[in-house]
Formats: sequence, C-alpha cells, structure tokens
Amino acid sequence: MAKRQKPIQALGQGAVDPLSAAVTIRDESTMEMVREALNSKRAVLAYQPVMQAAAKGHVAFYEGLVRILDATGRPIPAKDFMGEVEDTEIGRLIDCLTLELGLQTLAQEPDVRLSINMSARSIGYARWMKTLETGLALNPTIGERLILEIEEKSAMTTPELVISFMRELQGRGISFALDDFGAGFTSFRYLRDFVFDLVKINGKFTRNIARNADNQVVVEALHAVGRQFDMFTVAGSVESARDAEFLTSLGIDCLQGYHFGAPSLSPPWKKAAMRSAG
Repeated sequence: MAKRQKPIQALGQGAVDPLSAAVTIRDESTMEMVREALNSKRAVLAYQPVMQAAAKGHVAFYEGLVRILDATGRPIPAKDFMGEVEDTEIGRLIDCLTLELGLQTLAQEPDVRLSINMSARSIGYARWMKTLETGLALNPTIGERLILEIEEKSAMTTPELVISFMRELQGRGISFALDDFGAGFTSFRYLRDFVFDLVKINGKFTRNIARNADNQVVVEALHAVGRQFDMFTVAGSVESARDAEFLTSLGIDCLQGYHFGAPSLSPPWKKAAMRSAG
C-alpha cells in the first residue's frame, strides 16, 4: 500500500516559506507606515488618569500614551512595531514626537501634570534635547509639571548616563518615574544613585492582587523598597475596586488602570470640567 502523502511537505533547501514571507512583507509595510506617519507628524496622545490612592476621586497626574496614526487617521497597533524600534532611529523619532505632543499639552493646560514615556537611548539625542528645550521655553511651569518615564530595562542599559541625565533635569524641576519596577532588571545598588521620584510597579504583580497571596508579598516588598529610597509608588493595571482597596491598604500612593479609566484621546480633564459645570 502506498504511503499517504503528508499534507504539508518539508521545504527544500533555498525555498521560501510563504507564511514567513507574508509576515515579513506585513512587518515591512507597517514600519513604512510608521516612518511616513512620523514624517507627517500624524500622532496624538491618549491620556490615562493616575489617581491618588488615599484621596478617592483625585487625580495625581495623567500619563500621555502616544498613538501613531495611519493615512486614514486610525491608530497603528503599537504591538506591531514598538518591539522593533527600541534600538533604531524610528524609536528616537517616536520619543521626540511624544515629548513634543506632551509639552504642547502642558503649555495649553496650566493645571495639568503629565507623564511621558522615553527610552534611555534618547538621552543625548540632539533632536530630543532640542524638543525639550523648545517646549520648556513655552511656559515657566512646564518643567515642574512634566514627568519622564523610563522603563526599568531601558534605564539599566546605561545606568551611569541615566543618573547624570536625571540629576541635570531634576535641577530644572522635572520629575522621573521608573516604569515596570520589579520586572527584574534593576540592580538595587543603583537605586540610591538613580534618585527616581516615582516607581511604577509592574502590572503583572498588581493585577488581581486581592486574590493572589504571592503577588501581595512581592508588591509589599517593592513598596517598601520605594519607601526606603523616598520614591512615591504607583500601582498599574488596577482593574477592580477590590484590587484598588487592597493596594490602598498597603500604603501605595497612586493607582492607575482601567478601573479608573482607559487611555482616552479626549482629554479627561475637560470631561471632568464639564461634569462640574453641569
């Protein structure tokens, strides 16, 4: 009896896997869309509130999350390109445009405090520094209302450079947040030298914390480390009232997550003002 032919044959040497080829074409197309969008400055910020834990209903600040738009005005999914651009020129241009949008918001809204993400690789990037200097010149209070967020992994690529950079800008009133704290990259010997103003605890530890005893221990320890180094603690990925209450009971300073609001292209502070007026 003849053997049944396998439905999928192994590819011969030098053959191109059609699926891999299609993925490559898609990725190249996405990156080209991103480049074109950056050249045209087609980007907006989505704002998510970060709430004071001890004062319910009070916003501590907002995080501005960049959304890169395609030619039709629709956001290009960040998951399709963000992981590929960290070490590239595109990554630096995204940081520049994000900062520019954030500084414009701070200039237009004198009562708003805003955090903006950046990579440690943008430190020393001439265009980023020029964007910062131009924005700070718009309003003397902007520096005091700007928080720059650097992911833990990014900060540890060049810790000495980050420390020097932070000290210079903190002298001008700018605050710094260590994002994804607890992800596993920080050498604790650097925490004293970094002097971050805030730490944002990694969401994998705070999500559903009220029913996860292991994460409760981890978050309590991370909070204690933050306190030891005089840093405010922010818990991200808070998605339920129960988790919010538990984190507040631990002494966490600020809470962020879908329980309080999803990132919104419509500035939440304007909605709040309309509710108050009504």
